Amino acid sequence: MNNAAAMLSRLLSKNLHTWLGGYARHIARDVTQRTYTGTRHLLFAVCDHYEPLWREPGGAVADARVDAWAEGYPALARAFRDADGFAPRHSFFFPGEQYNPRHLDQLADLARLDLGEVELHLHHDGDTADSLRAQLLDSLDKLAAHGHLSRDADGRLRYAFIHGNWCLANARADRRWCGVDAEMPLLFDTGCYADYTFPAAPNECQPNIVNQIYWPIGDLSRNRAYEAGRRARVGERMDDRILMIQGPLAPALRPNRLAVRIENGGLDGSDPPAAARATTWVKQGIGVAGRPEWVFVKIYTHGTPEDNAAVLLGADAQRFHSHLAERYNDGECWRLHYVTAREMYNIAIAAMDGKTGNPGDYRDYVLARPPVAV
Repeated sequence: MNNAAAMLSRLLSKNLHTWLGGYARHIARDVTQRTYTGTRHLLFAVCDHYEPLWREPGGAVADARVDAWAEGYPALARAFRDADGFAPRHSFFFPGEQYNPRHLDQLADLARLDLGEVELHLHHDGDTADSLRAQLLDSLDKLAAHGHLSRDADGRLRYAFIHGNWCLANARADRRWCGVDAEMPLLFDTGCYADYTFPAAPNECQPNIVNQIYWPIGDLSRNRAYEAGRRARVGERMDDRILMIQGPLAPALRPNRLAVRIENGGLDGSDPPAAARATTWVKQGIGVAGRPEWVFVKIYTHGTPEDNAAVLLGADAQRFHSHLAERYNDGECWRLHYVTAREMYNIAIAAMDGKTGNPGDYRDYVLARPPVAV
């Protein structure tokens, strides 16, 4: 294979063709969103694909991973506060297929300390609509039994969702790791209010819509229904479907190297949180059109593996939160708001309803805190 062919093969393996066009449209369109000059508010959420059984059969290893968070996260968080007085907050997207009462009780302890909330993550394969519905409802009941998940005024469970293996709406070409084209209407019907799966780049499931909060449109029963959307904007809500809340996605220079990387907001042991990365995330200006002063940054991680937990609970995280406080919480140019996935959704809906001022006032705007945290 010659050099040109090798380079083409490498580029194709990164699936750049699935999103670079969308990124170019984002850069051309969102000048106002990214160049607002007044006081801005940074809504910062960490969404964790929280999998204690990651590459392990369970037992003592899984317990030790959850113990590390039960002990380490309060120790990390106590040193930092945002503009509203909240410590760093974490959204634990717990895999329904990995149900463990002990682990969910430990996460409930963190929720009672106001350090985070639990939402639903699910890995599944070869399902029908009926079998998937059964799995979703069973998982929701199990999470709720430990006091997790929000409820409507009528008592109906509501939840945020991250799809296992990125395969929302049967997204892969080979149809593995899902099986249900009409997954998005099914999620909404079972109480899902927002999806936090993306970005997925370089995975093939990555949509061509980039750096947006948006409503999926068109035939929502088709596979990859998230590929068409209407951007969230002030004065408009579409309450008959789930909201798509994306994290940042952009080409970026690697530190100290003349090389380009895919910055997708993913944190792990080899790619910890850092000041330069935060600059890229914030520059994407993700938000609700017409409310450019509220900037939404949703990053993700797989927090339980030991190498990842070391950077999320240790010195790397301490330096990063210190940077957020110094750069994004001066009270004049920026105000920092640590939010959970539910709070981020509430604030997005408040923006659509025309609310202004301090977004922290709208953390519980349409969906209340889960019972365990009240």
